[in-house]
Amino acid sequence: MVTPKFRNSVKSNFHQELKKRVQQYFTENNISQTGNFSLYFKAVLLWSAYIFLYVHLVFFTPNNLWAALECLIMGGLTAGIGFNVMHDGGHGSFSSSKFWNKIAAFSVNGLGASMLMWNNKHNIIHHTYTNIDGVDDDIEIKPLLRMCPSQKKYVVHRFQHIYVWFLYSLLLIIWVFATDYQKYFKKKIGIVPIKKLSAFDHFAFWAAKIIYYGIMIALPIYKVGFAKWIIGFLILSMFAGFVLSIVFQLAHTVEETAFPIPADNNDIENEWAIHQVQTTANFATKNKLISWLVGGLNFQIEHHLFPKISHIHYPQISKIIKKTCDDFDIKYIEYKRMRDAVISHTLHLKKMGIA
Repeated sequence: MVTPKFRNSVKSNFHQELKKRVQQYFTENNISQTGNFSLYFKAVLLWSAYIFLYVHLVFFTPNNLWAALECLIMGGLTAGIGFNVMHDGGHGSFSSSKFWNKIAAFSVNGLGASMLMWNNKHNIIHHTYTNIDGVDDDIEIKPLLRMCPSQKKYVVHRFQHIYVWFLYSLLLIIWVFATDYQKYFKKKIGIVPIKKLSAFDHFAFWAAKIIYYGIMIALPIYKVGFAKWIIGFLILSMFAGFVLSIVFQLAHTVEETAFPIPADNNDIENEWAIHQVQTTANFATKNKLISWLVGGLNFQIEHHLFPKISHIHYPQISKIIKKTCDDFDIKYIEYKRMRDAVISHTLHLKKMGIA
């Protein structure tokens, strides 16, 4: 299989018009498309809280119940840093400075994952070939889960809407200790080759892993013992994995999102921008707390159409995008509440298990 092409057989100027309207908004209001003080303050706040809790747990270890709570909070902070700092940095939207974008992006290395592998998996593959079976690695959880109609169904999938929640909690652990290495040694993600890594890239990959293992495994075991470390590490990692999984899956694997299949000539029916709207969903966009915590990733349509615009602008440009979709008769998928999206995701998985 080779990667499909967006040839736009049905001519449309949707993307062109959309870009014009969004650019007009930034020009008329004379504001930058990247982050601002509120984002930088949030980044400092999240990282400061994470470091404070780490130091308190390792060097001033509280009683077991309090320690477990702090580990749970650290798991939430891990996801929060990923959503708010690393994600914007990885897309070049955290700051107008390339230097600070790189600092923000590579903060994921401090959380155990590889920025190099994430960039290939997320920025290059997922954002281009969203929900295309065999290419988009985010829906390739076979054979444990069947995420779309074109994937092979097994008997176990009848229960996937029940056991999926435990699997989601393993995301970060598998990511940090397995899939990063799998991608590194195979030199490809699915069918898509990874660009050749430089000597610095190889050094950065291994240095980040070694430093993380030293800080998050070796030192805590030395200070508090293996038993306390493994319990705390599992609480932190499993909660972070669960939150990360839920937020990203609600954006693409719900009842109304599409899973386009390339034609015989390997073409995708719609232009790239229409494809992104049809394969993506928003949720809880009126909930300011959720928006703050998940770094605007509940505005996933806006993010997929304009990944280089910081998430702090999504609430405003969503109005423009929704109006443009209406003008071009393109369905804009949105769930008013997060629980509605969770229910839809569950029903989608249940359907994929029996259909």
